[in-house]
Parts: sequence; C-alpha cells; structure tokens
Amino acid sequence: MAGQNQRLNVVPTVTVLGVIKARLIGATRGHALLKKKSDALTVQFRQILKKIVATKEEMGTIMKSSSFALTEAKYVAGENVKHIVLENVQNASIKIRSRQENVAGVKLPKFEHFTDGETKNDLTGLARGGQQVQACRVAYVRAIEVLVELASLQTSFLTLDEAIKTTNRRVNALESVVKPKLENTITYIKGELDELEREDFFRLKKIQAFKKREIQRQLEAARKFADDQVVEKVSLQKGISVNAAHNLLAATMQKDDDIIF
Repeated sequence: MAGQNQRLNVVPTVTVLGVIKARLIGATRGHALLKKKSDALTVQFRQILKKIVATKEEMGTIMKSSSFALTEAKYVAGENVKHIVLENVQNASIKIRSRQENVAGVKLPKFEHFTDGETKNDLTGLARGGQQVQACRVAYVRAIEVLVELASLQTSFLTLDEAIKTTNRRVNALESVVKPKLENTITYIKGELDELEREDFFRLKKIQAFKKREIQRQLEAARKFADDQVVEKVSLQKGISVNAAHNLLAATMQKDDDIIF
C-alpha cells in the first residue's frame, strides 16, 4: 500500500495520538471538500468547452459572412470607402469591460462589450453603396461581439484548467501522502501504547509476585521466631536442652487418631 512505511516522527503518547487523530479528521474533511470542488470545476470546465466549440463554429460562419459583406461594400462603393469610414470615426463605439465570476472559489475573468456613443457614418456611401456599407458594419459588429465572447470563454477555460490541475494535485497529495502518513502514525502510536501497557501489566505481575514471596517469607520468619521463643521457654521451664524441648513440642503437636479428646 502506498505510504505504508511512512509516518511522522513523533513521541508515542496519548496526547500526541489525540492531536494526530484531529489532524486526520481535518485532512479527511479537506479531501472531501477539495474533491467536491474539483468535481464542480470539472463540470464548469466541460460546459465552457462545449460553448467554445459552438462559438468557434458560429465564428467561422460570421467571419465568412463579414468578409463577403466587406467585399460587396468595396465592389459597390469603391476601394476608397475605407478612408471615408475612418474619417468619420473619432472614438470607438464598441468597448470592452471585464469582471470576475466566482465558481467554487475560483475567480474567472469575464469580458463584456458595450456601446459607448454612436458612429457618425450616416453620410457614408451616400453616393453609392450605402446599404452594403451598413450591412458590412452590422456584420462586423456581430463578429466583434462573438470574438469578445470567445475571448471570455477561452480565458475562463485556461483559468479553470489551471485551477483544476492545482486542486487535483492537492487532492492526490491528501489522498496518497498526508492521510496514509497520519494513519500510519496513529497505528504506530497505538502499537507503542499497547506495548507499554503490556510491559506495565507484566511489571505489575512481577511486583505482585515479589510482594507475595516477601510476605510469605516474613510470615515464615515470624512463625519460626515464635516457635523458637516457645521452645526456649519450655527449655527453661523443664530444664532440658533446646533440641529436647523442640522434640517435645513436635510430639505434643502430632495428633493421634486413636485418642478421642
């Protein structure tokens, strides 16, 4: 298993075990949240990809019609129509502004076009080709709108791609490195604590056995001392030797089954 031999270098104590368990809970929650974030970004990523494909197909058709409208305008109004249009234009009538859209914590840039003022080209093509010039302008305005939309989609696409890669790296790091390392650390601490508990239990058994032997030895020493005192007293009373007094006491303590007291 990945990360089986990896663990944190910690002191195996109950306090550290609680801290590592809390870290594991936080890592598990973080992994779940990042996984949900990655799924949400992936769904948005696929939607933007579909929009980009559809917009590019639309862009091809619009650019074709725009080029054809420009050719018609030049054919009808002449090649000098470009200079006439430029003379009538002072400022751009179509401008672009940007904003940000928040998707699962990722800020995606969005571009929008808006009209600022009007282009004074009412007299353009008055002599000839006015209708074709206006049709060409409408076609290229539509082309600019689609270009702005495509630029917004592609910028969001690249931003989402980078965000998904970063999120997936974090998810993989939590899943393959952080969580296994914490789990192995918890297993190590539990094993060490169990070993310490077994050692303490074995030590207590040894201590209890030593105490029992010591109490037994003290009881035997006390009994022997009491017997010696009795033997010495009998020896003094009877005026016999210690060994004789000891044998006398041993004989009196023996129970005869034939005598009924």
